Amino acid sequence: MQQTWRLSATELARLIRCRELSAREVADQALARLETVNPLINAVVAYRPQEVRAQADAIDAALARGEHVGMLAGVPVTTKINVDQQGFATSNGVTLQRDLIATANNPVVDNLRKAGAVLLGRTNTPAFSYRWFTSNLLHGHTSNPHDRAITPGGSSGGAAAAVAAGIGAIAHGTDIAGSIRYPAYACGVQGLRPTIGRVPAYNPSLPDRVIGAQITAVSGPLARSIADLRLALKAMAQPDARDPWYVPAPLEGPAREKRAALCLRPDGLAIAPGIETALRIAAQRLADAGWLVEEIDTTPPLAEAAELQTKLWLADGYDAMLAAAEREGDPGALACLRGNRDLAQGIDLAGFSKILTRRATLTRQWQLFLDDYAVLLLPVSAELPFPDQLDLRDEPSFRRVWQAQMPQVAIPFMGLPALAVATGRVGRVPVGVHLVAGRYREDLCLAAGEAIEAGGGAIAPVDPVA
Repeated sequence: MQQTWRLSATELARLIRCRELSAREVADQALARLETVNPLINAVVAYRPQEVRAQADAIDAALARGEHVGMLAGVPVTTKINVDQQGFATSNGVTLQRDLIATANNPVVDNLRKAGAVLLGRTNTPAFSYRWFTSNLLHGHTSNPHDRAITPGGSSGGAAAAVAAGIGAIAHGTDIAGSIRYPAYACGVQGLRPTIGRVPAYNPSLPDRVIGAQITAVSGPLARSIADLRLALKAMAQPDARDPWYVPAPLEGPAREKRAALCLRPDGLAIAPGIETALRIAAQRLADAGWLVEEIDTTPPLAEAAELQTKLWLADGYDAMLAAAEREGDPGALACLRGNRDLAQGIDLAGFSKILTRRATLTRQWQLFLDDYAVLLLPVSAELPFPDQLDLRDEPSFRRVWQAQMPQVAIPFMGLPALAVATGRVGRVPVGVHLVAGRYREDLCLAAGEAIEAGGGAIAPVDPVA
């Protein structure tokens, strides 16, 4: 029997629409895969098999009636536990929210359902989605299916681990400082951070977020292929009036010259040898695909943008965040907040206004830079995926983690789209690269990503190590 959980979302949707496979068959195999491998990695922390099968049966019934069922017809998709999905807790990995049951869907969940996705399960995140490691006191620890000794990333660590292990063809994630891109990098899959305003988002179960999160946090897809990211983005990006930041920009922009900048060490970032090798391999794959690749030494400011993004993310309501983390008692959340106290605490209205003013200046500089280059190729991180829970080891380790993640943290400050592309492994450890384009030019990231992906072959689901 064909193992449908190995197939891409694009292929599954085609086969189901053509009725060469039934959505129910695909759902049954997806549930079987989940139940086989999830105990080893704890990526999915809530799922309801009867509801999954009912969704699939509804797809098959609609197809039997000759109805259109959407671009994701019957494709199993996971959702992250920090977005509202009706009937499930929007826990965000926090015991304080274990009983916060959503009565309505987040727009991104509604859009996935409208596109015909079968929602398979809810994926784990660190408490409050604060870390590049995934564990919490409510749902426990998520492991990397490639190697239990390394982090699966965070905060969408459950999402990346699930899709890497064949639990669903697409995973929903969120990203305010690397939370889609880093898990994709750590788990050897593809992850897209869309432009701010591209994918509508809103949690009806919670108050509106503070302004820093509103203008930098996004929802986006993780998958095992760039084609599946493209499909998932189209599904997720449908209009929803509940998000005041939504922008109905076209998914395909004007043609651009295939010109890419390669920056190995932005702002002097010291990178591991394996990272440089991955970047040079990716640059060569772009060149082989007809891209003009120009190596540059400097970009517009990234280190400054990363520092300002940390302030924008954490300073507005810092004391309340810290108080909630102290009530929760989660060591990872406390390490994040206490470790960034000097940046986040004590910013007054004038200081906050200064950050937003500087944001306009840096965004302009980046837009002008990306007017010259279709994409920028740079590191996701200065290091290969970290030893798991490294940030809790000691203060130097905490600083090491945050310094290495500078490129990821910086990009959201300007609201830019970015893509993490897997390029292979160093031993058992996944490695990849980072692509950035101008606002609403996810299509350029995806086009360059496809060229890099094509040079390395397809990503197959991983059987997790015990």
